[in-house]
Amino acid sequence: MAKLAQIEKELYEQFKRDYPVFKQGDMIKVYYKIREKDKERIHPIEGVVIKIQGALHRKSFTLRRISFGEAYEVTFPYYSPNIDKIEVVKPSRRKPRRARLYYLRKRIGKKAFIT
Repeated sequence: MAKLAQIEKELYEQFKRDYPVFKQGDMIKVYYKIREKDKERIHPIEGVVIKIQGALHRKSFTLRRISFGEAYEVTFPYYSPNIDKIEVVKPSRRKPRRARLYYLRKRIGKKAFIT
């Protein structure tokens, strides 16, 4: 088992990026690269982080965004080569009491954020 842990640690060091520190409840903006045929563009997605899961190189986070009354969630691998950059737009002032903020799915508007 120690050998597997050593290999995972080496992989983690290889993928490591310097993103800002964010947690559940923070509003972040992810600049994601999208390929359309032979073109590539950067698409910003802004939303609330409702969950962070995994560890080391398997880490991922889920973003929830409400747009024109419709909500959608996007899960990003933390070390994806398609993520150009991440910026924290608005950190949550209170520390959430849960690791997964699924209760935000039932809320709309300003109530859908942890202030």
